[in-house]
Amino acid sequence: MTGYELEIAANLERAEESLCAARELATAGFHDIAASRAYYAAFYAATAALLGEGLELSKHSGVISSVHQQLVKTGRLDKEHGKHLNWLFELRNVGDYGVTVHVSSEDAEQAIQAAGGFVAAIKGLMR
Repeated sequence: MTGYELEIAANLERAEESLCAARELATAGFHDIAASRAYYAAFYAATAALLGEGLELSKHSGVISSVHQQLVKTGRLDKEHGKHLNWLFELRNVGDYGVTVHVSSEDAEQAIQAAGGFVAAIKGLMR
């Protein structure tokens, strides 16, 4: 028990909600925002996993780095999931800040798949 049970549950719920929102946004043609929501689904799941380790982080770079250090390097999370988290963060930057560059429908769909796999892996790890 880490004392973060409520925060863990809330982050996992936000992860699922963000995945649902990403799917709906992609269907409606909002690929930039869908990619951003897909990233946030993974970010919330990662935050939950790190809280389970007793680590309370708020910066995106800290969460991503800690996922690699605490989960990927230890073999508890597959390297592909770590790569997906990095890619989702890069794609989120395009979606949120790209100005003249946009996320394609293909990349948005791939982001949703990657985020869904990441969230599922984190949930499996936390069981």
